[in-house]
Amino acid sequence: MSEESPRSRPVTVLGSINQDLVVRSPRLPALGETVTGGTFHQLSGGKGANQAVAAARSCEMPVTFIAAIGNDAFGREMLDALRTENLKLDHLLTLPEPTGVALILVDHEGRNLISVASGANAALEPEHITNLPESVFPSGGVLLTNLETPSETVLTGLQRAKAAGMTTILNPAPASKLIRNPRWLNLIDWLTPNETELALLVDHPVDTLLDAASAFETLRGFGVQNLVLTRGSEGIVVFTDGVSETGANHRSIPAPKVEAIDTTAAGDAFNGILAVGLASGLPPEQACERAVRGASLSVTRMGAQPSIPTAAEIDALE
Repeated sequence: MSEESPRSRPVTVLGSINQDLVVRSPRLPALGETVTGGTFHQLSGGKGANQAVAAARSCEMPVTFIAAIGNDAFGREMLDALRTENLKLDHLLTLPEPTGVALILVDHEGRNLISVASGANAALEPEHITNLPESVFPSGGVLLTNLETPSETVLTGLQRAKAAGMTTILNPAPASKLIRNPRWLNLIDWLTPNETELALLVDHPVDTLLDAASAFETLRGFGVQNLVLTRGSEGIVVFTDGVSETGANHRSIPAPKVEAIDTTAAGDAFNGILAVGLASGLPPEQACERAVRGASLSVTRMGAQPSIPTAAEIDALE
């Protein structure tokens, strides 16, 4: 998909912006332990910004990004970085609160621990979304969002998107049981949790395909039509509305085998690329396959946004 289909529709991303402060160490510390010998990196991040950049790099049409930063050094650096991407930033707000910060520890296998101070992200209010012009929510477009901004703000974005006739994608991260009700799930066309997030949503472990199928059946009762379970190096499982021998229509899509260096933004890369695939008119399974390839490429590089591939790089990966 090096060139967009004529059916391509606009993509809007609603989410967070964080300055990532990353320490890469031989291993992750245990509680109360100090691990020395690490290297430090300061990188652009935040789930919303990561997803917006992932979409922008795989899309010729500019991607609209709704978010908030602080009027501080981190905010100015983040804004300068975002201006180099294929993004519309007309609705990126500068608020009195400090720019969000994420402290990230990464070990030699690419596993991570993350702690976030939300700052301006937490001050992005529902009123900010209500006051946006109709052009931000174009009929037939795709809205991608996550849970790193206040829940009512995200809900307002989903409500406006559905009312406008957009396709909606919610990446339920950080995981929250709050969304497990029809008020939320009737607004979501594609729900994209990982195994931990899905287990929290349905109150039982998701260790097998049958567990995942059972979880999808539970969420179908709340209105979910499509579920994409992301499984790291194992790839994804796509569930769609309907019943089969396993309890739901599904397809497993494996991830390409790569050497993982840093998994920080893999899920964000997947979601951004998926949004563009759906907006471009790809069949859902093809959109998911393409997003898996992009996510796999991202784990071979350090950092969040620096790791996200371009459309040409995704096309080149077999």
